[in-house]
Amino acid sequence: MSPFHSGNCSATVFILVGFPGLEAAHFWLAFPLCFLFLVAILGNCTIIYIIRAERSLHEPMYLFLCMLAAIDVMISLSTTPKMMAMFWFNSTSIAFDACLVQMFCIHSLSGMESTILLAMAFDRYVAICHPLSHSSILTTPRIAKVGLVAVLRGAALMAPLPIFIKRLPFCRSNVLSHSYCLHQDVMKLACASIKVNIIYGLIVIIFAIGVDSLLISLSYIFILKAALSLTQEARIKALGTCISHICAVFLFYVPFIGLSMVHRFSKTHGSSIHVIMANVHLLVPPVLNPLVYGVKTTQIRHRILRAFHRMKCC
Repeated sequence: MSPFHSGNCSATVFILVGFPGLEAAHFWLAFPLCFLFLVAILGNCTIIYIIRAERSLHEPMYLFLCMLAAIDVMISLSTTPKMMAMFWFNSTSIAFDACLVQMFCIHSLSGMESTILLAMAFDRYVAICHPLSHSSILTTPRIAKVGLVAVLRGAALMAPLPIFIKRLPFCRSNVLSHSYCLHQDVMKLACASIKVNIIYGLIVIIFAIGVDSLLISLSYIFILKAALSLTQEARIKALGTCISHICAVFLFYVPFIGLSMVHRFSKTHGSSIHVIMANVHLLVPPVLNPLVYGVKTTQIRHRILRAFHRMKCC
């Protein structure tokens, strides 16, 4: 069957690409990919379980972390199983509508994660700069509302992307340069003007991801300013509570911004740097976030060790 409808020149399927030049090794590359997937699912589900089970962890920082872990689980589930099927069973084709659904999930979940990271930065700002008002500002109902806003914001911002792709004709190539569907990757295959896609994509990056990263940076400027007025012991303790969040911010924003820059300014479609940045962007944060918080956050580390101790005793 042809990948295009002859009447309106629309794609029916897209072909996913794993690692160009390493097709012979795809079967073996699926094993470390499967390992990363299991680590991401197990690690983030453990974080969610520990925070939900321990009432002492029902605090703003940990509730936001629980939301972040849930988003990472959904990101892993929306991308990695298809990648493993492609590597192990050579299932490289993906239906046009399925590609649009995956695209929406990836981009909307990324928008939600950015919002939660901003909320976590605000939590650290209030906890350090206005500690007496922390419990009255970040109440449980307000935290729930922040989570709802993150979901609605991510979904609303990214909903137009598949709609813009749906209206485009595809009559040349249907081979994508990644192992999953990204808006900036799919739109380059269209044989019509993609100015609307480019402009809206730029608006989303500037007014969503750009604004979030700017506000996070401002939060830490105020945090550093407040920390400098504390004693050395109090300063180290205060900044120590921010290390895990700073690591999570870098794990998310550096690959995301790098991938956006590569797609926007690189002239070579499907180059190695495209593939590397795309896989780092989606595979690394869900794996490392629970490890960073598990190691750096004393309360979570103690609860995890206690849980393993109980399992050992049983």
